[in-house]
Amino acid sequence: MGVADQTKDTFLELKRKKVYRYVIYRIDEKKREVVVEKTGAPAETYDDFAASLPETDCRYAVYDFDFVTSENCQKSKIFFIAWCPSSSRIRAKMLYATSKDRLRRELDGIHYEIQATDPTEMDLEVLRDRAH
Repeated sequence: MGVADQTKDTFLELKRKKVYRYVIYRIDEKKREVVVEKTGAPAETYDDFAASLPETDCRYAVYDFDFVTSENCQKSKIFFIAWCPSSSRIRAKMLYATSKDRLRRELDGIHYEIQATDPTEMDLEVLRDRAH
């Protein structure tokens, strides 16, 4: 499974320039590569991001999580989320599971990784707990 140049470029724009709050990726089975499906503007919320993930299909995503530390410092951590809902097709789950490491190697600068099969496994509290 390949990784499209646009996939890497979009991640770098999120990481370096803060152009996006999140990026959602999907596997294009015809092209046999990971491509950008959707980007979220910096003003979008975590709820906007979560609502963008399909209920019955797998996706990869990166989310730029801003928070304030106990010392009152503004920080940002980038999360990689492997979204594979229980209701997705077995073939999709296998495809996304076997392609994940290849994509992760291409996206340099991820702080944390989350595997989620339902929204509770990746809610805002989970991100807060990991980031602190």
